[in-house]
Amino acid sequence: MGMPISLEIVDAFANEKDFEKVFDYFRHVEDKFSTYKTTSETSQINQGKIKEKDYSDEMKEVIRLCGETSKQTNGFFTTVAKDLSFDPLGLVKGWAIYKASLLLDEMGYKNYFIEAGGDIQTKGKNSDGECWSVGIRNPFKNEEIIKVVYLSGQGIATSGTYVRGQHIVNPLKPGVSITEIVSLTVIGPNIYEADRFATAAFAMGKEGVNFIEKLENLEGYMIDDKGLATYTSGFEKLTSKLC
Repeated sequence: MGMPISLEIVDAFANEKDFEKVFDYFRHVEDKFSTYKTTSETSQINQGKIKEKDYSDEMKEVIRLCGETSKQTNGFFTTVAKDLSFDPLGLVKGWAIYKASLLLDEMGYKNYFIEAGGDIQTKGKNSDGECWSVGIRNPFKNEEIIKVVYLSGQGIATSGTYVRGQHIVNPLKPGVSITEIVSLTVIGPNIYEADRFATAAFAMGKEGVNFIEKLENLEGYMIDDKGLATYTSGFEKLTSKLC
């Protein structure tokens, strides 16, 4: 889906075959859900070539989860793209990373780091025996890290306009771009939870971080258009190496 994917496994028994199983899974997800491939199930649905009764089990699961997320965010999460086509990718990326982590769990791995397009799932410790460190970039100076969090088992996702430009809109106010904030990072119990709520919270503008504050087991770090940061009450504890 046009994004780099990296995987680091620290466990001593890691092998090339298991790495390939994970990347094969991501290729499968791309083939099924991509909005760019005309042969994907998503594209076939948009072309009217697949009826709802014939949707795959995976597609049905994703559509159900998208519906749940839309309700939980009061409509700020949507699968309707600007051209009114069906686009579930706002949920699929985090969902796919989380599913890939479950594959690694089934293989018996205890220490790994998965990143796909900037969204990350961690587990265990890194090669130094420490919690995984993840930097939050300065949206006004991309090569600069302004915060570092230390994670072990959590997921982290950032939504913003500083890389891809204005690609997120408030679905309740069609045509209105989000300009008052430039990035919103969300950390959750896994990348699925972090990613789906990061997308919706960013669409809320400055209210997004307050929305994250009210959700159990989620923390957020927002940067507005003036470079000022606002974060949830439990965020600071994640900046400690004693995770």
